[in-house]
Order: sequence, then structure tokens, then C-alpha cells
Amino acid sequence: MKIHALEKKVLLKADLDTVWEFFSTPYNLNEITPPDMSFEILTDLQGKKMFPGMIINYKVRPLLNIPLRWTTEITHCEEKKYFVDEQRFGPYSFWHHLHKFELKDQGVEMTDLVHFGLPFGPVGDIVNAIYVENRLKQIFEYRNAIIEKRFNR
Repeated sequence: MKIHALEKKVLLKADLDTVWEFFSTPYNLNEITPPDMSFEILTDLQGKKMFPGMIINYKVRPLLNIPLRWTTEITHCEEKKYFVDEQRFGPYSFWHHLHKFELKDQGVEMTDLVHFGLPFGPVGDIVNAIYVENRLKQIFEYRNAIIEKRFNR
């Protein structure tokens, strides 16, 4: 299995406390996920903040409106610095997503670094080249546009 990487950065003109508050609240993922994915959190997380060991179950429709279940675990979390979500069950053979927050003079630089692998060996690599990598880029571009509107008014 080949491991692919995608990195996106965005500068948010807000204080670290405000940015962390937003991103450490799992329900806010709904707000930054493209509507055409019909993203739905299935786990009751009302009022909860991220912590290492947190398990989150989702339903998502990334392709042809076909529902997929996805389970992630927050494996690492250091307040106001970073957290990592890793897929436990879902469409990828491997998924590791680092969310990093770094205070800069102009605000907070947020970095998303995703390492992922697809099933089915060489066929998965072809599917990645044709569809998955571009779709992930679109998802993160949408996400960054939404958070820039929210934090960079």
C-alpha cells in the first residue's frame, strides 16, 4: 500500500483561544464539510471537547450519494497546539490527520497534514490518481474557504 500525503495551511486572523475552541468541538466539523457529502455525526458528543481516546462515528456520502460509515479516534491532543484523528473503520486502509495550530504575528496558522492509503493495492493507487486526491483537495479548499470567512472578516 502506498501512503499518500496532503498538506494545507491557512492563516486565521483570530486569537488562539478562539480558533482552538472552534476546532476542538467535534460538532463544528459539520460546518466545514461540503454539503454534498451529507456528513452526519452519529456519536452523541453534545458539549464535549476533544480528548485522546475519543471515538467519533460518522456517516458520509463522498461518492454517488452512497452512504459510508467512518469511525475515527482522537489519538493525540495537546490543547491549543494540535490533535490527531486516525480512522479505525472506514473507506481508507490508512488515515492519519494532524491538525496543528501555531501562533504567528498575524494570527494562527492552521496546518492540516493528512497521510492516507487506499485498499486494493495498485487499483487503489489508480483510484487515488483519478478521483480521491482531487476530491480531498476540494474538501480542504472548501473547508479553508469556510474558516477564512469565519475568522478573517
